[in-house]
Amino acid sequence: MTAPFSATSISTPLGELIVVASPSGVVATAFDDDGYDVELERLEDTVGGAIDRRGHGLAFTEREIDRYFRGTLRTFSTQVDLALVSPGFPRRVLEETARIPFGELVTYGDVAAAAGVPRGGRAAGNALNRCPIELFVPCHRVVHASGSIRGYGRHEDRKRWLLRHEGAI
Repeated sequence: MTAPFSATSISTPLGELIVVASPSGVVATAFDDDGYDVELERLEDTVGGAIDRRGHGLAFTEREIDRYFRGTLRTFSTQVDLALVSPGFPRRVLEETARIPFGELVTYGDVAAAAGVPRGGRAAGNALNRCPIELFVPCHRVVHASGSIRGYGRHEDRKRWLLRHEGAI
């Protein structure tokens, strides 16, 4: 019997991207900053179980990520599974963020308002900081009200690269 989660590692201009999926869609991603095994252990903690490391069923997702980084894909068709995200405001923030079109920028306040909490920009930022699904939920498209590029964990350079890639800055 295979694990309910499957993982693959995909080479990108920003480093190796590990993608973890359930039968319902992508549940987590992580750039391989600390080594594949370390990142996969963190992801196993995130999903709460073992991950099949053979990448079963992720060929379509791999092709989409490759096309995104080559500049020939603007909208992912790969399904996202937000089951691991707390229901309520955090999940609504990620759902609203997933709707931000390629190459566009919105503020944390805009996302909070769309998620039903007009004065919740800081809380939206916290929810996005904990987003387990980079790229597919394009947190990099959300900026501070001043337009400054803040956040994105400790990887503002990665956020800046993605925004340049999309022509947003």
